Amino acid sequence: MYFCGFVSTPPDPALTGAVKSGHPKHPKNMNVNRLAVNIFFFGNGFLYANWISRLPRLQEIYDLNYADTGVLLLILAVGALLAMPFAGYFIVKNGSKKITALTGICFCLFMPLVPVFSEKWHLAVLFFGMGYATGIMDVAMNAQAVLVEKAALKPIMSSFHAIFSLGATIGAGFGGLFTWLEVPLFQHILVVSVVQLMAIVFANQYLVEEEKLPDNAVSGPAFQLPDKRLIALGIIAFCCMLGEGAMADWGTNYMKHVVKSSAAIAPLGLAAFNLAMMTGRFLGDQGRIALGDYNLLIVNTLIALFGLVIVLFPMGEIIVIGGFAMVGLGLSVIVPIAYSRAGTMPGISPGVGIAMVTTIGYTGFIAGPPLLGILAEWTGLRQALFVLLLLFLIMGAMSVSQRMKFGGRG
Repeated sequence: MYFCGFVSTPPDPALTGAVKSGHPKHPKNMNVNRLAVNIFFFGNGFLYANWISRLPRLQEIYDLNYADTGVLLLILAVGALLAMPFAGYFIVKNGSKKITALTGICFCLFMPLVPVFSEKWHLAVLFFGMGYATGIMDVAMNAQAVLVEKAALKPIMSSFHAIFSLGATIGAGFGGLFTWLEVPLFQHILVVSVVQLMAIVFANQYLVEEEKLPDNAVSGPAFQLPDKRLIALGIIAFCCMLGEGAMADWGTNYMKHVVKSSAAIAPLGLAAFNLAMMTGRFLGDQGRIALGDYNLLIVNTLIALFGLVIVLFPMGEIIVIGGFAMVGLGLSVIVPIAYSRAGTMPGISPGVGIAMVTTIGYTGFIAGPPLLGILAEWTGLRQALFVLLLLFLIMGAMSVSQRMKFGGRG
């Protein structure tokens, strides 16, 4: 049965992410596989940051106000969210290698079309298509990362997410550079999309190829009840990603209106959060080896909680910026661990397990910040963000529960 990429059939080698003999078990092959998957993670963050950094120019081209822009970004997110429940089915049926490459190519082909339409509704349709493609790609490339992690025989999932963060950081820098050089938006996006497309052509041949499934393994409907074993991981991802979205969307606003920072200082809270998150992801795999998955989940939840308390009880700009950094560091490895555990659940293929957890987590990322904004209108932003304390406590409780169930080292 399938729901959000779930399989609830008995264990079967074809449904547990089996790879063809000798690939990528050989260490040299594994390193090349890892490079190929990293290209997709880097490119995903790089492309997204390139175009999102030019959002003001897009607003000028289509005469978009803030409400129009918000609706378009929501359509993009909804497209991704609606794709994720079915991503696991597509991956089980076709293999994550094929789905990763296909959706990556679609993303590259869609991107240059962003500035060329004449009507806003055309752009809305494109944004939905981009969201749908990236939603499936997110699941598929994480399924590939799980397969490479299995071959490596050690935790490496966090490093893939660090590479995504690095790609986004460099992409934002390129966006600023192209803006400074006054390169037209179409030429800018076309150049970076073509570069990524060439990288995909190279990387595709080195992605992990799973064994082909028998036809009767995917004969059920694509949308059914979830497997209860992954719900706890989904809740952990939900709490974490809602926190990430809240920091990204409301962090600068909080610094300016609650902490009373200047316009120049206010963005530094978000910058510290992002830098700490990227650093934590680069170090996260070593932490998993040293402490084990569930112990690390608990430690990082405590770090995020402590950082959030510092943010919510401000005692000066520098201290609050440090609190933002602690939240970023604490949240950095939560989702990579959740994906890794979901992708190695016995009897469930990596694609379908990750799809379930991603769908639940992404729901928090999309719905959380707008709901916090509505709550902030009633109570004030600082009071609204106290909801995150409750969510982080829930995340910690679920992590403790999983530790008790599976053991500290996972």
